[in-house]
Amino acid sequence: MAGGRLPGLLFILHAAARLAAEQEVENLSGLSPNPEKDIFVVRENRTTCLMAEFAAKFIVPYDVWASNYVDLITEQADIPLSRGAEMKGKCGTNESELELSWLDQAYTLKLSFLKEGHNTSRGPEASWKLSRILFTYDTSERTYFKDAVSPGKHTASSHRLSALVTPAGRSYECQAQQTISLVSSDHQKSVQLLLSEVRLQPFDIPADFVFSEEHKCPVDQQEQLEETLPLILGLILGLVIVVTLGIYHIHHKLTASQVQIPRDRSQYKHMG
Repeated sequence: MAGGRLPGLLFILHAAARLAAEQEVENLSGLSPNPEKDIFVVRENRTTCLMAEFAAKFIVPYDVWASNYVDLITEQADIPLSRGAEMKGKCGTNESELELSWLDQAYTLKLSFLKEGHNTSRGPEASWKLSRILFTYDTSERTYFKDAVSPGKHTASSHRLSALVTPAGRSYECQAQQTISLVSSDHQKSVQLLLSEVRLQPFDIPADFVFSEEHKCPVDQQEQLEETLPLILGLILGLVIVVTLGIYHIHHKLTASQVQIPRDRSQYKHMG
């Protein structure tokens, strides 16, 4: 009986080892010139299947004793995503995940992505989105939490999240800061996730370490329009001025070449 189980166990161990060998996760944050920006890559079968670049910070409220040691007051911890974060990743046809942890597992961030199809007036279309965020934090960790009351681990998560919606086959890009609210298990406090300088693609990456064409977020699109609109209006105004001057010049030449008939009849005798 034991001898029969051994080959099966060896097969499972071999398959697990092969799976681990086929998947690579890389923290490439050191390649970014921005010390607040992190870069993560998940590769399966020697091919990139998920890439993420972003700067992230959490704003976490927590309770401390007031000076009278009777009342509670709320402080705020600003927790940046550490550049030395450990990472795990999982790629799939319709579901992908990126999990990051730092400061000896005191903080963990899991991002879940979902690709789905939907019908529009132009026909069926597919898109992907950030469908869930799970943030775990420990208020007994003293780097960011000072004298927290009842220190311990808490989770903050999203509820029916549909963020970073992007057409399938494209990457998401947003330089502007975005705020996503999470609900904490610590007395239902609201934890804020601040994301900025985001470039992300969890599906359909065309080549190793290469993003697909970007889909810009509405804020970036508006800023780009605000930057280019004065230039466009200036060009239009300049064109109108040039056309007006051209018409005036042509009109002036035509009227100058015509014979001028004197209005004073006494001048008719000098004509001819």
